[in-house]
Amino acid sequence: MNSSTINPTNESSILALVRSVMPQRALTFYEALRIAELQANRLLEISGINGSAVPSKIVSELPRIQVDYRDLPTSGLTFWSGDAWVICLNRSEPATRQRFTLFHEFKHIVDHGRTLQLYTGDHLHTADEQAERAADYFAGCALMPKRLVKRAWGELLQHPGVLALAFGVSASAAEVRLNQLGLTEPRLRCTPGTTRSAHPDGDPYRRGVPITPPATPNPQEVAT
Repeated sequence: MNSSTINPTNESSILALVRSVMPQRALTFYEALRIAELQANRLLEISGINGSAVPSKIVSELPRIQVDYRDLPTSGLTFWSGDAWVICLNRSEPATRQRFTLFHEFKHIVDHGRTLQLYTGDHLHTADEQAERAADYFAGCALMPKRLVKRAWGELLQHPGVLALAFGVSASAAEVRLNQLGLTEPRLRCTPGTTRSAHPDGDPYRRGVPITPPATPNPQEVAT
């Protein structure tokens, strides 16, 4: 879910650095996805991540970030408490799904105050739907970074289930990420329903419609 009724102050330097990737102009949704990947890469770079299983603590242990596990009707939600950002995760969901939701909700925090520039809506999706899809894409990029996935693939770790274990995600999340990176073909899906709900385990696409992954981000192209 997106955040609401929030008024953050004194943001941490890491959050500010991740936000700094965002240019000072309105973006197309395609550009917003490119920004999401750049932001995920920036977070990993700042955190010194070189291994495959990205630790959740690079988000959960940030200053002014509080993670609560609650009984929720959705996978997660985020709000500003007056002192910190509170990310609420559904305590009944699998750990892999909670990890994905944690990074998804962090993207909403990163986007705070800039959503009108990032997500304008189009004939396919509303602005809110674009925000959710970009948060999903950010989570996928952060938990399965392109260079690390391709390195693992080159080392013959090519089964989604094996990659899922290596990266601490669900098998279906690994399948989606492999497809995004052009390493596998997408599987045919049933026609999605119209009810909006929390993401299914490892499926970063709310309505079963794959996001076309952007090309390798070029900071010079998007930072103007």
